[in-house]
Amino acid sequence: MSDYGDSFSSTSSDNKGDKELQEFLMVEKQKAQFNAQIHEFNDFCWDKCVEKTGNKLDSKTETCLTNCVDRFIDVSLLITNRFAQLLQKSAGV
Repeated sequence: MSDYGDSFSSTSSDNKGDKELQEFLMVEKQKAQFNAQIHEFNDFCWDKCVEKTGNKLDSKTETCLTNCVDRFIDVSLLITNRFAQLLQKSAGV
């Protein structure tokens, strides 16, 4: 009978470990998506705003980069909020 008890507690621990692993993987996936989005911002805005490279950014280029990233963030938030609304609506149906 002790084998049955040991087996049960092991399964219970495994389920807890699986849940923790899934949560860890989800957090890591979100970090990777965030980093990928930052790289996308950098690439797009750099191509759009930087005409020539030098030791310093001129004020026009700096303003363009700032505005570009701000708009990307605005659009990302808009899309995220819209998907959240759609999910809530579909869950409520």
